[in-house]
Amino acid sequence: MPPRPLFPFLVVWLLLGTHSPSITAQLAVIKSPKKLTESIRNNPACALLELKELIPGIQYDLRYADTNNFVNRAMYPTHTNITFLRRDPARALQKVQAELAASGLGLKIWDAYRPYAVTVAFWELIGDERYVANPAKGSGHNRGLAVDLTVIQLNTGTELPMGTGFDHFSDTAHQDFTQLPEECLQNRQLLKQTMTKHGFLPYAEEWWHFSWPNPQLYEVLNIPFHKIKRKH
Repeated sequence: MPPRPLFPFLVVWLLLGTHSPSITAQLAVIKSPKKLTESIRNNPACALLELKELIPGIQYDLRYADTNNFVNRAMYPTHTNITFLRRDPARALQKVQAELAASGLGLKIWDAYRPYAVTVAFWELIGDERYVANPAKGSGHNRGLAVDLTVIQLNTGTELPMGTGFDHFSDTAHQDFTQLPEECLQNRQLLKQTMTKHGFLPYAEEWWHFSWPNPQLYEVLNIPFHKIKRKH
């Protein structure tokens, strides 16, 4: 599919979700940092934790803050070098990193929290629920509950072979795809087993995507990264 013009996506970002009122009419979306603070005060599990601050040794390659992604354009501000998960999945990811580190391995994060406006932009481009979330429902990323990641060698930062890269939209990326070298299958299994051991749920169509259960307990967020207070 050829790239679409950049302008509509910038409009979505700048309007922060007001671009498609029909989509958001039935969906509660928090757009204000003040409202987020109130939500956290009422339920501490809603806190957003910055992953590098919490997890020593974790690496970032935040693909949507660059052009190295499936739309070939930055969907986040290009200076973005932080990302978040809610309290419980963030602490669970900390345990995953610690377990892998015992074998000289670690995690590289491609994406975690994603403002809702970006999900709207992806839907306008792809419109296929196998690969992008339907904005009418919001996504695990919008709730700070989903993470896209892979396994690396801690001493070199080299990614373990997984058979495909990130955002590879074919059957080859599916969790149950087996026509791959044994090394790739073992690496995928290592990631899946370690993530599920610590409470994450795998996504069938993407070996790199894991989410935290009970998304209905968390609000959809449409707050830019730099407006999320680090004390959360």
